[in-house]
Amino acid sequence: MNRSGVHGVQQSMEYCVETFDLTKRFGDLCAVDHVDLRVERGSFYGFLGPNGAGKSTTIKMLTGLMAPTSGSARLLGRDLASDALAIKERIGVVPEDLCLFQNLTAREYLTFMARMYRVPKPVYTVRREELLSLLGLDDTGKTLVLEFSHGMKKKLSIAAALLHDPELLFLDEPFEGIDAIASRTIRTVLDRMVQRGSTIFLTSHILEIVEKLCSHVGIIADGKLVTETRLDELAAGGTLEQAFVEVVGEPEEAAVGLSWLGENHDA
Repeated sequence: MNRSGVHGVQQSMEYCVETFDLTKRFGDLCAVDHVDLRVERGSFYGFLGPNGAGKSTTIKMLTGLMAPTSGSARLLGRDLASDALAIKERIGVVPEDLCLFQNLTAREYLTFMARMYRVPKPVYTVRREELLSLLGLDDTGKTLVLEFSHGMKKKLSIAAALLHDPELLFLDEPFEGIDAIASRTIRTVLDRMVQRGSTIFLTSHILEIVEKLCSHVGIIADGKLVTETRLDELAAGGTLEQAFVEVVGEPEEAAVGLSWLGENHDA
């Protein structure tokens, strides 16, 4: 039966994110090529792939930041094309390009974001201070975001994404530039979110973090989804890195190496 029929509705209740032939072209380049994702509700989904594989482009389409060339998507049981606003109210996003308001302080920015999501003041006031303290930003005072380091901006973006307690959270390289202590804290928070029933969609090049956090993985290469499965099934009998290289393939230059490293300088 067609996915728009009865079985399609039942499937949508099982999945938090579904895409159907999702495609994005930039001229002659097909960045995302007819991708069909199925992300189970309550899962911690790792979306992996080499640089330029189409990960960030996929997230931009799923979060409404970029329109697909063709295909469609359903998030939280709603059609992205027709119910984008209703979906955005229930998701959180840490994008590749952080897109923060540079001339606000951390507290001002989180207050603004809370009002955008219509979080009641008594609720967001408590959450804002807890997040600032947890992520080590509570002593930034009147310092403007434009003066923050990259790591501080990343932590502020994560705080803003968590502030309204989203049902679905998209994280595009959230640990890039984050120190080890903050990274551990964030991992603990994300794990608790999943335990409470939230769904997390993560891209990261740090495979060790994916191994620790994710229950499911999808791997994209050259715009195509090459595998989608449970993490324990993909990495059975080995490491995620080994499984990833086997699925994606090792580039020829990696096997050849660098010519000068084979030279004997003692000769």
